[in-house]
Amino acid sequence: MLGVWLYFSLCSMVFAQDSFQIEGSVVNANTLQPLEGANIIGKGLFSISSSTGTFTIKNVAEGTYSLTISHIGYSSETVTLKVGPKMDTLKIYLRESVTELQDVEVNGKTKKRETQELATVSHTVSKDFLDKNRENSLMQTLKNIPGVSTINIGSGQSKPVIRGLGFNRVVVVQNSIKHEAQQWGNDHGLEIDQYGVETVKIIKGPASLQYGSDAIAGVVDIQTSKLPVKNSLKGEVNLLGETNNDLLGVSAGIQGRKNKWFYRGRLTYRDYGDYKVPTDKINYENYIFELHDNNLRNTAGKEADASLGIGFISGNIKSETNFSNVNAKNGFFANAHGLEVRSSSIDYDSSNRDVDLPYHKVNHFKITNNTSVGIGNHTLHLDLGYQNNHREERSEPVPHGYMPTPPDSKERIFDKNTYTLNIKDSFSPNQRHDVAAGVNLEYQDNNIGGWGFLIPAYNRFTIGAFAYDQFELHPDLHLLGGLRYDYGVLDSKSHYDWYPSTVNNSDGSTSYIYLQRAKNKTLNFGNISGSLGISYIHKNTTYKVNLGKSFRMPLANELASDGVNYHMYRYERGNLDLDPESSYQLDLDIDHTTAAFSFGASPFVNIFENFIYLNPTSNYYETLQIYEYTQSKVFRAGGEIRASTTVLKNLQLDASAEYVYSKQTSGPKKGFTLPFSPPLSGLFSASYQFKDFLFLYEPKVKADYRITAAQNEIVPPEEVTEGYQVLNMSFTAQMNLFKSAKPFDVRVKLNNVLNTHFYDHTSFYRLIDVPEPGRNLSISLTVPF
Repeated sequence: MLGVWLYFSLCSMVFAQDSFQIEGSVVNANTLQPLEGANIIGKGLFSISSSTGTFTIKNVAEGTYSLTISHIGYSSETVTLKVGPKMDTLKIYLRESVTELQDVEVNGKTKKRETQELATVSHTVSKDFLDKNRENSLMQTLKNIPGVSTINIGSGQSKPVIRGLGFNRVVVVQNSIKHEAQQWGNDHGLEIDQYGVETVKIIKGPASLQYGSDAIAGVVDIQTSKLPVKNSLKGEVNLLGETNNDLLGVSAGIQGRKNKWFYRGRLTYRDYGDYKVPTDKINYENYIFELHDNNLRNTAGKEADASLGIGFISGNIKSETNFSNVNAKNGFFANAHGLEVRSSSIDYDSSNRDVDLPYHKVNHFKITNNTSVGIGNHTLHLDLGYQNNHREERSEPVPHGYMPTPPDSKERIFDKNTYTLNIKDSFSPNQRHDVAAGVNLEYQDNNIGGWGFLIPAYNRFTIGAFAYDQFELHPDLHLLGGLRYDYGVLDSKSHYDWYPSTVNNSDGSTSYIYLQRAKNKTLNFGNISGSLGISYIHKNTTYKVNLGKSFRMPLANELASDGVNYHMYRYERGNLDLDPESSYQLDLDIDHTTAAFSFGASPFVNIFENFIYLNPTSNYYETLQIYEYTQSKVFRAGGEIRASTTVLKNLQLDASAEYVYSKQTSGPKKGFTLPFSPPLSGLFSASYQFKDFLFLYEPKVKADYRITAAQNEIVPPEEVTEGYQVLNMSFTAQMNLFKSAKPFDVRVKLNNVLNTHFYDHTSFYRLIDVPEPGRNLSISLTVPF
């Protein structure tokens, strides 16, 4: 029997003349790690330990109480304490439970222990972190995680980047279904309502083994929410306001459960104006644009989201069906859509809340079903998904070259239907093996419209089969290995211009023809992925080593694009001869955690045999530079370090740093780095927990100070980005104005306190001389019911 200790420290603070507060911390005395999710229950008293192991029970009258401390996988323990001005400090020793039923031994494991035993390098983001660090989009909220950054596209959109790689090299998964939109585009965001997210698992490094093609750089796994408690009904209302872009937002969620049936739903609405930047002018293509009141004109937008989930659980069967719809309309910065805005009749400065041309509208509808069935020592998982992503990009109809004035504002229309089927069998043939095998199938039907061609219509089918085994060599030593094979077919459709172009023939004559931009083409791709890793736990320290190989199929835009991208002011041309990307990566991870201090380091080495990228050439189409997709060998290395300590009980200090080195070792840009490579960056945080005051409970002040070095390693025509320092402040607390009601959470955050003028090297708008947003005060309330 493994001895595990639970240190339970109880102390009191006088809240009123006859009311006291019980505070405690749940700690694994064997590893000295905080224990999350322990239940502390007494008559009329209840609390759950947080991710830091702490808990609080408020408004306790003087007297004698019995508290029972329990946790899945541990033997329960009951303590008796006297609540009053003088309270004894108790130490409770709780051992991990081991139950023997005939010849079967069941060992309870916490989620943290299971994560430690996995050889993959991952980070789990809790709901508490998401609530306290919430930004304008989910990915902007996650950018404080070491190794995670974003490509920002205005005030409400961003794309995930893991260790310098993004777009279709990072897979986003929600409810076990890969989120499929138009993620190939530079200015296409992520259509997910972050208010409905409870837990996110971030996998750094190649993850094709389980998630398939495209997971060559990592995964953002938005995990299924926890089941509601039996015979329960609860909900919350989130209110948000921001000053920089005059944002007003509200989100309301509810969930309930009788016995076997449960449900959950959420509605979200956000309306915001143009966001402000700390400059009054920008320089785009050597033309100076004045900014009215520092507003980045036409970056306003609206978003309306809805979701509903219905589920059933009984014995060894669990099934849940989720419906969700995200609808957004966002303006593009007017001066970023070519230079034609100089002659536009639109008064962009008449209001900071209207959305004028150019803008985009997107609607993402999704249905998913997740069903699991336990049969003996097997658990069968079946995931079904359907998604429709409809995107319209509209701009003023103006003639370009041989193209006459278009009939309407519909520049580009993309309509994508995706059907997904995942089947997985998880089983344990004996106590030392955890095996999983499965199949993933996906079919995409992408149609196009509008007068501005960029990529052709296409169909894509992929199928992959995988198997992996986690083998326990020793209770503290685990081996993880697996193989996967993927096969895919991409069928692109032919496309002709809707207008004739003038062609000079060799005999001196002139022809007027409709140019063909894309041909009917069918391409097949197949490849093997694999992973082998080991995890070793020694007291307070976990060591991990993982070697993985991943691959990625080329996308339709990389293979068959042939048109003007006015958003990027360039002509893009695909390459039908591209090979699938192959990547090899070695990951190391060391994590040392005690109750008062933790330290971790995650270095990696990554080699691409044929990295696909858009290469600027010396050729021009009309006045636009031609960019062509090509491939090269790439060497990458870097990693993250992190440290945290608690000082004087109430003061917590955190620090992290991340760095990625990239170099192309072949191809036309040999010796250069990769586009949008993030520079060396460090984040230093200090938070102080104050004593309760009046109606404020657990008031906390936090300061984040980010230091980012200059990025001198660039790929022409990129420009060097100077280093910067940014200070953010926040205040969080619980408020209980009426003791009979549940307390509500309040959060006040001040971003860019000093209104610093700086450029983020991974920002989309950096390319056109637009700095990051200026000072922003946000206030949010979460009211439970």
